[in-house]
Amino acid sequence: MQVFDPRQSMSSTTFEIFHYRDAKFEGVPVHQHDFYEVYFFIGGNVEYSVEGKSYLLKEGDLLLINPLELHQPRIGPDQSTYERIVLWISKNYLSRLQSNNTSLTRCFDNTNPNHTNLLRLSPAQQKYISQKLGELIDESRYSDYGSDLAAQATLVRFLVELNRLTLSTDKRDDSSKNISPLISDVLEYINSHYCEKISLATIADEFFVSKYYLSHAFSDVVGTSVNRYITLKRLINAKQMLSSGIKPTTAAIHCGFNDYAGFYRAFTAEYNITPKEFASTNSEFGMQNAELRGNLMK
Repeated sequence: MQVFDPRQSMSSTTFEIFHYRDAKFEGVPVHQHDFYEVYFFIGGNVEYSVEGKSYLLKEGDLLLINPLELHQPRIGPDQSTYERIVLWISKNYLSRLQSNNTSLTRCFDNTNPNHTNLLRLSPAQQKYISQKLGELIDESRYSDYGSDLAAQATLVRFLVELNRLTLSTDKRDDSSKNISPLISDVLEYINSHYCEKISLATIADEFFVSKYYLSHAFSDVVGTSVNRYITLKRLINAKQMLSSGIKPTTAAIHCGFNDYAGFYRAFTAEYNITPKEFASTNSEFGMQNAELRGNLMK
């Protein structure tokens, strides 16, 4: 078991895996990663929210979360022991592991028909997933000869099987709580119009409801305020633009910020790094240089 680490960024350029068991969990805010996440639920009283959908988790459930999705675990009031295994995988590392014939990211792709974040597995499948994640934890902790290659081989095999599971429609289970039509429509509206001048007030007017009602209904379902959700969506898409080499000032304008100063403040407050610093280390050119520096230091 590991002590819970509240950071939401990777310190590795490949993958990280954690086995957590918390008697008391303070929780984390709605957030998003720049990497893929595989979440294996072992026990507790947890409702997991992903982009407005809330999943009431059962022992052995598997969640697949892509880098663009806002998500948050919500712990029940009984404070039962919360146990899970969490696997983080770098986008660039996962891309390098793929072949021309085999995509390892298909299981995370929410543009695929009938995609769901939740896989509700049979007991035999749960046992297999638990075993493979345990092997990956062991391999990642070894420091003896070939441990890096053994860990990579274990990860690739696990991801191949994971994608095979998602290709079987009978292994899917979209056991999400029913979301109100209003909040569903508001989420779709924000995702389509975040680059425009929208706010709680303008959205309330668009849907002919009061700001007070919309604010409370939205926070209850999504786990954060309307305005914060809009800001997070803008920042997520700005990061994608920065990673592709687009200048910070251009990204700010295209993602709906009124000016660069406002974008700079929001970005720095959320990620504890400036837009330019993020661009220099996360753009394709910057990542190639970082990898080269790492290789030279070996």
